[in-house]
Amino acid sequence: MPTYVMLSKLTPEGTQTIKNNPQRIREINKEVEQLGARVLAQWATLGRFDFVNVVEAPDEKTIARVSLELGSRGTVQYETLSAIPIDDFISAL
Repeated sequence: MPTYVMLSKLTPEGTQTIKNNPQRIREINKEVEQLGARVLAQWATLGRFDFVNVVEAPDEKTIARVSLELGSRGTVQYETLSAIPIDDFISAL
């Protein structure tokens, strides 16, 4: 199944939401599953992005729906990258 890296940056509203309810992060992961994808790994990070998520989704339409649905709430901005397994990348060269 295709893998994607979702880089997320909280908006001021998102920061307040997480501060008031840290468990909201886990609730979002469940919502991702309801949208047809699955969070494989997740890290809180320091720097330009607040979170890095490795997400598995059956296709680009599904991950686009996840990004659009979550981003439309105004609490997080996403940058989603398609991740290519290195062996697949090398064999394509």
